Amino acid sequence: MAGNVKVFMLMAALTALVMALGWMLGGSGGAVMALVIAGGMNFFSYWNSDKMVLRQQGAVELSPQQGAELHAMTARLAERAQMPMPKLYLLPTQQPNAFATGRNPQNSAVAVTQGLLNHLSADEIEGVIAHELAHIQHRDTLTMTVTATMAGAIAMMGNMMLFAGNREGRGGMIGGILAMILAPMAAMMVQMAISRAREYEADATGAQISGKPRALASALSRIAQAAGRSVNLPAEKNPAAAAMFIINPLHAMRADRLFTTHPPTEERIARLMAMDGTAPRDPAPAAGPSRIPRTGAAPRTPWGRG
Repeated sequence: MAGNVKVFMLMAALTALVMALGWMLGGSGGAVMALVIAGGMNFFSYWNSDKMVLRQQGAVELSPQQGAELHAMTARLAERAQMPMPKLYLLPTQQPNAFATGRNPQNSAVAVTQGLLNHLSADEIEGVIAHELAHIQHRDTLTMTVTATMAGAIAMMGNMMLFAGNREGRGGMIGGILAMILAPMAAMMVQMAISRAREYEADATGAQISGKPRALASALSRIAQAAGRSVNLPAEKNPAAAAMFIINPLHAMRADRLFTTHPPTEERIARLMAMDGTAPRDPAPAAGPSRIPRTGAAPRTPWGRG
């Protein structure tokens, strides 16, 4: 309950920031218009969040025939979590990562990258899927998608302030420049506060669903290391959605981690290892390759041989 209250307060802060920028752009009328626009964006995000994010990331839906073992694994975990089976999508990038989206458990989706299937073991993939199912179960997917939409709108309005601030006499050119810099930063900090708490909760619940906290810890370590060496171009083009991924996908191009939307991977691993009843240490190497299909020599489907 306390976590939900915190999220509500942070969402209210985002709405207040939108209204403040609206006031700077057009006075009281601008503030009201900004509130209406924010409400419309949230309504649109509620019904179309999954489609928006999946399209931005270039996701391709996987049929049971294309990814039989991944479907079977997800179905088994969903049944264990007592929730509906989500749709599965493949992201055509070699950076290992994953995210979940959708307005509720009945209308949800889990997307994994080709790199995740190529580099993680079956147990590690199972831990990642369980983590994403936890996000769906907690309804974090709706919260984070709406937050990403609001953050994107605030960044756009901050840029508008540079050109409109001096016309209305509300801060002048200096006020416009400050708004352009500080407004997106404030939105990012609110988004970060929401995402960090949700990731810890999803790690804990995901470990309970899979029953393999060590495997999830190992997966987080491998994904974090690989994300720092490879580029996820769709994510770089849509940075507002970075908080939805299990590990920040922007590490490859963003050296400054001061405002990262994810909690420290080391702390997440330590908490998971504590759940496993062992002292924190480097995750053990994967026990053999995953049996989940990977890209073949003559691909006929997003999975490779199909």
